[in-house]
Formats: sequence, structure tokens, C-alpha cells
Amino acid sequence: MDERVDPKEAEARQEPGLRETQVVPRSRAGRRIALALLLLAVGGGLYWWIHHAAPTGGGSRHAQAGQTPPQPVGAATIGKGDIRVILNALGTVTSLDTITVVTQINGQLVKVGFKEGQTVKQGDFLAQIDPRPYQAALEQAQGTLARDQGLLAQAKSDLARFEKLERQNSIAQQQVSDQRFLVLQLTGTVKTDQAAVDTAQLNLDYCRIVSPIDGQVGLRLIDPGNFIQTTATTGIVVITKMQPISVLFSLPQQDVPDIIAEMRSGATLSVAAYDQANVNLLATGKLATLSNQIDTTTGTLSMRAIFDNPDERLYPNEFVNARLLLKTLKDVVRVPVPAVQHGAPGAFVYVIGANNTVSVQTVKLGPTDNGYDEVLSGLQPGQRVVTDGTDRLSAGVKVTVPAPNQAAGTGTPAQPGQTAHTRQRRARPATQSPQ
Repeated sequence: MDERVDPKEAEARQEPGLRETQVVPRSRAGRRIALALLLLAVGGGLYWWIHHAAPTGGGSRHAQAGQTPPQPVGAATIGKGDIRVILNALGTVTSLDTITVVTQINGQLVKVGFKEGQTVKQGDFLAQIDPRPYQAALEQAQGTLARDQGLLAQAKSDLARFEKLERQNSIAQQQVSDQRFLVLQLTGTVKTDQAAVDTAQLNLDYCRIVSPIDGQVGLRLIDPGNFIQTTATTGIVVITKMQPISVLFSLPQQDVPDIIAEMRSGATLSVAAYDQANVNLLATGKLATLSNQIDTTTGTLSMRAIFDNPDERLYPNEFVNARLLLKTLKDVVRVPVPAVQHGAPGAFVYVIGANNTVSVQTVKLGPTDNGYDEVLSGLQPGQRVVTDGTDRLSAGVKVTVPAPNQAAGTGTPAQPGQTAHTRQRRARPATQSPQ
């Protein structure tokens, strides 16, 4: 017998099943999320343990104890020595005598008596201009002089005779006076003729051109066969004096009082000339003179140094680096340049204490020479300072010195030309202000 099922009841019977099918997926999603969180927590813990808790190598004891391992550094002991006060400047080599040989007469250049680049002495033959026109002019002047000298001699003889007759009252006084004036006129004419002869002789001498100075001749500016004139803008050759030679350079006006004081005390100030790269020493000379006024546009004073230049390593118009040795500071406290750092406290060094712990010490420095700074204050002889490995240091860090301590006054030499006026270093900020 069939049963009738009420639709609402049938729907009520199906609801638990539907609810069961919906709960199962939600439970699985929750487990997956919980598993992912667990894996994330395990991975994070493992990462922390590897990078923070696990000891590594020989530094494990220091890490577990919370200490920084000693840092290996280079060191030097502060000592005393000499510091030269050197002033650097850019200079130009300048010849003391530079002569452009030009003609003093017009004529054809018939001969050249030098080779380009030759060293000549004063009076050496250089060039020859055709002398024939000037030889003829000289002979003509000499002939005129001889004629007028004869007329003068005749007039003087007549005057002597007239004066004798005048004393005998045998001639008019007017005639005697006229003869005296004629003698004076001829005397003047003879002097004029003599001047013409001298001029002609001088022009003839100018035909032979000789060197006015000792020096080196340059390139020939005109070839034989050309007609040269006194109005020409170019000469025959340029002669430059090579020995001795000078270097012109300028220094800031604040250095002038010290230079003048040294010169007035009678000291001879040495000047060294280095090449343009400031590496090779070319010559050594001495300061000769100062200009009489300061250049207002640059605030510098020009100076001239003289060099013997025996090997002619200094060449005119060459740019060189001039180093003026102002004075030498004897037996002063000095520190190697690599030991000095620059940062917020200014110039400072890392001083190594008795227990190999470094401390920051500010210093006041003077001039720099040959890899050392003069210490005006802040350090004493016998103290040890760090010269290498300073970028890993801070106050209170322990250090080790692998190599034996260097002797007093050791350190890395400075580059050539590095002085108190040109010192440049890389700035490193101090990790901790000095105590």
C-alpha cells in the first residue's frame, strides 16, 4: 500500500544531508590554512636559528659572548724627525736673454753661417749681406773726405801767410778775416765727410751679422738669396740663452711675509723644478728675486728662480712644477700620513692602548713632507697609531698587529709634490666622537 509523503517533510529529511555535504569542504580548507601557517612558522624559526643562533667558525666564542673579534691592523710608533716646509706652484721656464736677429741695413742675404739648433758664442758669424754697395759708398765717402782735407790744408796755409803779411801791414785786415772763416768752413766740411766715412764703414760692418749673446739658435726664418729690409717684421733667426735660465712662478700673498723674512735673514731659498707630471726632478736652483707688487686679480706675487741648467733639461716656455723650500723644521713630532683620518671631529687618529684597544684622538697638524705630517698637538712620541685597516675600527675595538711595530717615523710615503698646501685625503667619518 502506497504511502503519501508530504513535500515539506521530504524537504526536511533532505536538509541534514545537504548540510553535511557543505561542512566537509570547509573543514578541509581550515586544515590547509593551519598546515600552511605551521610550515611558515617552522621556516621562520629555522631561518632565525641559522642566522642568529647558530655559531660559525672560530668566532663562535666571541659571538656567543656578544663581543667583536679583534681586528688586524697596521701600526706605527710616533717619533720625531725633520719636516721641510715646501711651497708648490706652477711655473714657466723663461730665458734670461731671447734675441731676434734682424738686419740693420737693406740688402740681399748671400750666406747663412749657422745650423739650426746650434749653440753659438757672442761674436760668432751668423749671416752675410751683399757688401758691394756699401763698400762703394765707403770709398766714395773716403774720396770726398780726402778732397776736403786737401782744401782745408790749403786754406790753413793761406791763412798763415796772410797773418804774416798782416803783421807787416802788407795786406788788408778784411782779407785775413775772410781766410779765417774759410778755414772754419772747411774744417766743418771735413768733419761732415769723416762722419759720412764712419757711416759707410758701419753699414759695411752691418753686412756681416754676428751673434750678440751666447745661446742656442732656433729655426732659420729666411733663406739665402732673399732681399731683406729693416722694415721686415720677421728676423733671420731667434737666439735663446739656455745657461743660466730662469723659472717664473707665483705664490699666494699669505706666503709672502714668510718668504721675505727668510730672504732678509740672509738665507738662500732652494727651488726644485719638476716636470709637468710632478714626478721627475729636472733641475735645482735658487730664488733670485720677487716682483715689486702683488697681482690684485689673483692675489699672488710673481717670483723668479735661477737655474744653472748645465744639461739643458729646462727648456724655454716649458711648464714645470716649482717647489720652494722655505725652511726645515728640526726634530718635531710627526705622524705617518696614512694614520690621519678626517671626519666629524676634524683630523684624528686611532691610538692603540696598552691592552690593544683603540681610542679616537684628535690632532692638530702642520706641514706635510715625505709621507709625514707634523703634529702640533694631540700625540706624543712613543704612542702607537693605526696606519692600515682604519675603516673597520671604532673607539673601544680591540686590534691585533700581525707585523712587528714599525720604527718611529715610518709610513707610506706621500706622492711627489704633496705638501701642507696640496694635501688631499679621502674623508672617513669617525664612528664615535673622541672622548
